[in-house]
Amino acid sequence: MKPIKVGLLGLGTVGTGVVRIVEGNQEDLSSQVGSPIVIEKIAVKNTEKARNINVNSDKLTEDPWEVIRHPDIDVIVEVMGGVDQTKEYILEALERGKHIVTANKDLMALYGSEILAKAAEKRCDVYYEASVAGGIPIIRTLIEGFSSDRITKIMGIVNGTTNYILTKMSQEGVSYEEVLKEAQDLGYAEADPTSDVEGLDAARKMAILATLGFHTNVELRDVSVSGISSVTKEDISYARRLGYEMKLLGIAERQDDEITISVQPTMVKKQHPIASVNGVFNAVYVHGEAVGDTMFYGAGAGEMPTATSVVADLVSVIRNLKLGVSGLKAIAPYKEKRLISDEEIKYKYFILLHVDDKAGVLAQITQIFAEYNVSLASVVQQPNEFNPDAEIIIVTHDASKANMDKVQKHFESLDVIRKVKSVYRVEG
Repeated sequence: MKPIKVGLLGLGTVGTGVVRIVEGNQEDLSSQVGSPIVIEKIAVKNTEKARNINVNSDKLTEDPWEVIRHPDIDVIVEVMGGVDQTKEYILEALERGKHIVTANKDLMALYGSEILAKAAEKRCDVYYEASVAGGIPIIRTLIEGFSSDRITKIMGIVNGTTNYILTKMSQEGVSYEEVLKEAQDLGYAEADPTSDVEGLDAARKMAILATLGFHTNVELRDVSVSGISSVTKEDISYARRLGYEMKLLGIAERQDDEITISVQPTMVKKQHPIASVNGVFNAVYVHGEAVGDTMFYGAGAGEMPTATSVVADLVSVIRNLKLGVSGLKAIAPYKEKRLISDEEIKYKYFILLHVDDKAGVLAQITQIFAEYNVSLASVVQQPNEFNPDAEIIIVTHDASKANMDKVQKHFESLDVIRKVKSVYRVEG
């Protein structure tokens, strides 16, 4: 049997896992695809670097173009990261008729449509399961498992770093700053954690999921994003007292043929299954009109979970190659993109206000909500021993984003409101 030869771009954490699986599970993998799988060439930054895996030095190169242009390589596996230069490598590989497996969410969120168009032109496969939620096979599920259904909502915890931080804040009552430092010390958060904690990483993943789920070309700029850096332990304490857990959720929804996508700290009812997803784990909840509610849970990162998804994609690419159906399974976005307006985006809100502790304040505040047609589900006013002002906690019924923006703007002109301390979306 002629071996299938693979070029690997990157030998970091995930790349090492790919080599371990391909070499360690060779018998099983060969039986699935009908040929041995050989990692022919690997591009690395430094061929002399000490590694925790044994690789023949003849396979290593510091020039990615040597891998891309290798005449015997059938499939390129990209786990090196980067965006603009990496895009050039991928496009050149496709031009040469090589199939692609990538774990690069940034690449696919920013340039996925261009890459997939080139793949269709050259009748090549591009698989990218590992770009979202690590070891959870959510992309394959959206493409294949929901192919007969109409998805109306995708809601996910798709960033393990922020979920770890919020879990620790909730369970131990510590501050954001304390947990962030601990996460950095443990290697869960980068030295510069901006991409994670400000929601940018999750936004890229949600752009990919929404594109697949709604069959329209969702761009990163279509995602409304806010992160967790302003979430306090007091916010989480109030959430728990009201029966909620705080999660950074990516939420993509479809109403008729209009969509909205956001990433934001969200208070989730404790009874909702996604509220119990803790630590660095990820989960994606999907609602289809036919199937109803489903949820997919697992490790969102790490060497072996992510590498497992990469190698699963590699197996799919090789099977297609053997069957002669490469480049035929991908479905390009075919729906016109129509975003829901702020007047039509509706959900529940949690609002925490610091106000003057005197009679009549609550009546003024509720009057403002009524003026902008925002109905209230619950209102709690109480003193805080650490705060000379009174605190008012409000949970609304479904209200439009446009009307809530007007409410908050009106609050700025009300003397009795000292501070709009927190405003969060409520789910469940």
